[in-house]
Amino acid sequence: MPSLPELNELENILELGRRHLQVEVACEVDAGNRRFPVYQISLGNPDPGLPAIGFFGGIHGLERIGTHVLLHFLRGLITRLDWDKSLHHLLQEVRLVFMPLINPGGMWQGTRCNPHGVDLMRNAPINSTGRVPFLLGGHRISPRLPWYRGVEGSAMEIENQALCRVVSEELLSRTFSIAVDCHSGFGARDRIWFPHAHSAHPIAQLADIIALEELFEKTYPNNRYLFEPQSAQYCTHGDIWDYLYLQSEQDSSKVFLPLTLEMGSWLWVKKNPRQLFSRQGIFNPSVEHRLHRVLRRHAVWLDFMMRAACGYDSWLAKGASRCRFQERAIARWYRP
Repeated sequence: MPSLPELNELENILELGRRHLQVEVACEVDAGNRRFPVYQISLGNPDPGLPAIGFFGGIHGLERIGTHVLLHFLRGLITRLDWDKSLHHLLQEVRLVFMPLINPGGMWQGTRCNPHGVDLMRNAPINSTGRVPFLLGGHRISPRLPWYRGVEGSAMEIENQALCRVVSEELLSRTFSIAVDCHSGFGARDRIWFPHAHSAHPIAQLADIIALEELFEKTYPNNRYLFEPQSAQYCTHGDIWDYLYLQSEQDSSKVFLPLTLEMGSWLWVKKNPRQLFSRQGIFNPSVEHRLHRVLRRHAVWLDFMMRAACGYDSWLAKGASRCRFQERAIARWYRP
């Protein structure tokens, strides 16, 4: 029976890094006659007093590139641990968590949704406070249509339950944490989305978001990511990161920054229009050299985020400067 290449690569990486990694099966997913594990991988210092960053991918089965980017980054980290003393020192000060393949059933079937027909990014028990795009914003009409939320009142899908458990235990329990969720398929630019998706109301950590963006631009001035709230494009029901962010707000002494990397897949289609005739091609680079370029470019971003999480106390918006950051962010993202 054919195998899932991304899962094979992940398990090869787990074997390569077995001396350094803590690995658990967060849940198991049935997809027809196949059963797939959803792995939770951790490395670095488990001290709950230290910051943490979580890397997540494969929530949409069609968007394989998000999983590829994380596997490329994780393999590089494991390889560097054999010789890079500076990385060992860094990992004494930060906790890393990976869930690179959250929806293996959907990836196996070649669908955006999971094997139950549910879009995991529309499945959380949270409703938009404003108007959402028809279907795209999440619906309960039928699992045969894309962006299906699931049956009203039912528990979240098992993949989302596992994701929420990992985030709650490993990230929300800490004074500072970041989540990076890797997707593709929106526009001709690489975007970094932050909450809210269910509302156009600014989040409490808006000053920290713009401080992080300015830090990245100063550090890597030739890299271009467009930071924006997801609501600047459209609002949705059931966004899992909004749901987790609202949970984090219950403790104002802690900071949780959930970010979504939306890789601009229209760039790949523009350079190779034949990809339009393939469902996989719409969301993933099909030419090998372009795939390698994407992996290299976003590895820089992920490495920066890992280091920014470790050194958060040096750049987080504080005191009087926090008000200035907040004003700039409001002027940029929320004023007409």
